[in-house]
Amino acid sequence: MDIRDVAEAADKREKERNQQLIYIDKCREIVKNKEQEKGRKLTSHVETFGCQMNARDSEKLRGILEEIGYENTESEDADLVLYNTCTVRENANLKVYGRLGKLSHYKKKNPDMVIGLCGCMMQEPQVVEKLQKSYRYVNLIFGTHNIFKLAELLYQVLTQNRMIVDIWNAADITVEELPVDRTYAFKSGVNIMYGCDNFCTYCIVPYVRGRERSREPADILEEIRHLAADGVKEVMLLGQNVNSYGKGLETRVSFAKLLSEVCRIDGIERVRFMTSHPKDLSDELIEVMAAEPKVCPHLHLPLQSGSSRLLKRMNRRYTKEDYLLLVEKIRKAMPDISLTTDIIVGFPGETEEDFAETLDVVEKVGFDSAFTFLYSKRTGTPAAAYEDQVDDATAKERFDRLLKLVQDKAKTACARFEGQTLPVLAEQINTQDSSLLTGRLANNITVHFPGDASLIGEIVNVHLDTCHGFYYLGTAVE
Repeated sequence: MDIRDVAEAADKREKERNQQLIYIDKCREIVKNKEQEKGRKLTSHVETFGCQMNARDSEKLRGILEEIGYENTESEDADLVLYNTCTVRENANLKVYGRLGKLSHYKKKNPDMVIGLCGCMMQEPQVVEKLQKSYRYVNLIFGTHNIFKLAELLYQVLTQNRMIVDIWNAADITVEELPVDRTYAFKSGVNIMYGCDNFCTYCIVPYVRGRERSREPADILEEIRHLAADGVKEVMLLGQNVNSYGKGLETRVSFAKLLSEVCRIDGIERVRFMTSHPKDLSDELIEVMAAEPKVCPHLHLPLQSGSSRLLKRMNRRYTKEDYLLLVEKIRKAMPDISLTTDIIVGFPGETEEDFAETLDVVEKVGFDSAFTFLYSKRTGTPAAAYEDQVDDATAKERFDRLLKLVQDKAKTACARFEGQTLPVLAEQINTQDSSLLTGRLANNITVHFPGDASLIGEIVNVHLDTCHGFYYLGTAVE
């Protein structure tokens, strides 16, 4: 993309942003009139399924709805309910269908209720077809590429007596500069890129989120400066594979370089990112992580399998040996770093020998935590057509063995900080005990400690008194 293209893209984004602000005003007038009719505020509920990028998208959706005039509620018995869906595993789809059944009862009680669905699941044609046929009470369906058009689409719903469906197969524009309702005032996700080019054979993401597109670094840095000015202390840079950031930019900028620039922004005290693909995690990135005190000492590095044979079949483009060498390099540069991972059990063709290789990697690395999943067949991916699917009983038995080892190793890894005093970002009142605050260490481990709401959003020095498996109980230190 040359300078002229960059300027044209920026102009197009600004025009689209202004267009959406106009629709926000139009929707606000309609909502205001409905409130006068009903004699109360209209409420909205946005439910997030899936990853950190979905969570960030939901903050944008909530922000637009609040700007229109809806009052956010935790209840699904609301005037507008929007599900931001995930489709990485089949269970995620089934959960959405189940929840829709519940919403139908609310809609019978409140016929004016608006039900909307967006996100990854909506990018699957068979899903949209099913919704149009069997869930006619749904008012709005849109996908991953046009989240920013919520106000325009909602205007159509509020002025037309029909189901509105707007699915894009790809995105030629993305608008970030719209109202956002952050879950936490003091921390925020920041999209640095969209889509994925890796095409792992088990994964539906490249098909529903599209090909990789990097945001201009100047736009990212400007967004983070605004966040810092608004009191944000911690940012998480988001992408399906942040290591490949820079593709398609006029001047290629590496992710490591972008990370360094983010660390220069005053007011930002912690910088996180996810997710990193092992195939292209560079020496430059390791150097920046080790050198920059603002970069949190935590790396999520999905393994998926310890078997080089299965990794090749998954199209992961690294071997077991490559992964272990990378971990060794990372730990040499950052001895105290916390490593977390994703592991799939029961991938087609997995033998007991393959599974043993996975256990071996877990044993050798000693992850601080691991998200473990039973393989989920996703229609449209190459692995779904493999004939040597692993039977459920075998997969479940292996999963249980893996989970026990992961938990045993994670308890040992987590306990290594016991007795130290470390900075904790206080995030919220503890949900089980209101005399405690809950926060996170820079390495992402959870800590509970006595304190009041005045400390929320502050970084507090906490003595880590006792480790309880995957979290700490501590005491704030003056």
